[in-house]
Amino acid sequence: MTNKTLRIQYYRSAICTPVKHKKIVAGLGFTRLNQIVERVDNPSVRGMVNAVPHLVRIVEQ
Repeated sequence: MTNKTLRIQYYRSAICTPVKHKKIVAGLGFTRLNQIVERVDNPSVRGMVNAVPHLVRIVEQ
């Protein structure tokens, strides 16, 4: 059984965003701009990405 992954890029700063958005970005594992991380494709991660679509994007694999 293969686990699907998402490649997510942090491409816009969270400086002037609500604290909730900053916590979501940190929860996804981002520490700096233009960073790309791989996360397991599950509803939890999808929900986090959908909560901050203006800050992160899903990169094609």
